[in-house]
Order: sequence, then structure tokens, then C-alpha cells
Amino acid sequence: MANTYPRIDLTRGTGPQGHRARMRARVLANGAHTLADYEILEMLLFAGVPRKDTKPLAKGLIAHFGSLVDVFRAPTQALRAAGLKDDAIRVLRLPGVAAERLASSEQRERPTLSNWEQLMAYLDQALEGGIPGQFRLLYLDNRNRLLADEAAPEADSLAERNRAIAIRALALHATALIGFHIRPKERPADLSQSARQLDFAMRPLSITLHDVLITNEGRPSSLRQEGLL
Repeated sequence: MANTYPRIDLTRGTGPQGHRARMRARVLANGAHTLADYEILEMLLFAGVPRKDTKPLAKGLIAHFGSLVDVFRAPTQALRAAGLKDDAIRVLRLPGVAAERLASSEQRERPTLSNWEQLMAYLDQALEGGIPGQFRLLYLDNRNRLLADEAAPEADSLAERNRAIAIRALALHATALIGFHIRPKERPADLSQSARQLDFAMRPLSITLHDVLITNEGRPSSLRQEGLL
């Protein structure tokens, strides 16, 4: 009769392997954003330090260099002097490269809307399948690069809607807005009044409302160009 062996549950162990299994399970269950800085470093070091508790090492590195980012940026010789082997150092070189490539990709994917032609080219695509009556907002950074294209928050009043727009703009670190109404039922004069209120609400926050457009058949019309904003 063949010998049978019980399956080892690493998540219940008290050694490094059990701790690592619990950390991995925690990331899958709760998300990596729940990790403290030293825990992020601790988990990265799993690959470079296979059979050792990396928590004290991670905490020591952050205390020595000052922060998680400073550990990633530390010169190779400084990391060696702190006691890291080359396998661990190679692992710590990856997050910085990944962050740079992610940032570069995001920059390439953000269209710049700094003139009428660029805005019209963007809207030609954005308006496909647009919902009639919807008011949308383009949130822009200080170089007029698009941060987000979203429907205006629903609210019981214009004041509440403008407050919600302001909160969203601040969360995105936006410095400017462009609004556009998709085939609205309201008259331009009524839309002008709501646009002026939005403009007034954004000014104390140093957020510029560049324009509000009305899209019907043909090319969109600009409230600002028509003197209605």
C-alpha cells in the first residue's frame, strides 16, 4: 500500500513560508493598495531572498534610506553596503522601470485639447453613441491634456451638481474643464445660465471653464464664441 502524506497548509505555518502565503492571500483578497510601504518592499524581496523573513530587512532598509521610493532609487553599492545580495537588488530595480513605462504610456494615451481643431477631432469620436440630453465634462491638466471624460454627476440642483464637479476636479488634479451638451432640449439661453454658474463655482478653486459646447446636427457650437459664457 502506497504511503500517503498529509497536505501541508503553508498559510498556518509560523515560519517565513507560512507568512509569505498569508501575505499573498491578503493581496488577492484585499488588494495591494492595503499594504504599508514596508510590506510592499517585504513582498518584493520574496523573489530575491527566498528562504528568510524579509520583514525586518524591509523595515531596516526604509529606516536607513528614508522611504520606499528612496530604497528603489538607492545606488547599487549603497544597497550592497546595507546587506543586500545582487539577486535582491535586481528585483528592486524593476518597480522604478515599470512606473516610468506606465507613466510614459499614460502620457501618450492622453490627448491634448489646446485648440479648436484638437477638440473637434476628439469630439468626433467621443460623440459616437452619445446619450441625448447628457451633459459631459472633459477634465484637463495644466497643459490641457485630458484627464477624464465623464458624465456630469447627477444632483437635485445646479449648486449640488457644481459642488460634485468641483470635488471630482480636485480629485483628478484638474485645472480646467470643457463641458458639452449632447443634443439638449434646453434653449442656448438656459444652458448659458447653468454654464455661468459652473464657471462662477470653479473660479475660487482656480479651475478654468474653457467652454461649454452644444452638440446637435453638424458641428458643435460654442457658448463662449457666441458670447453666452
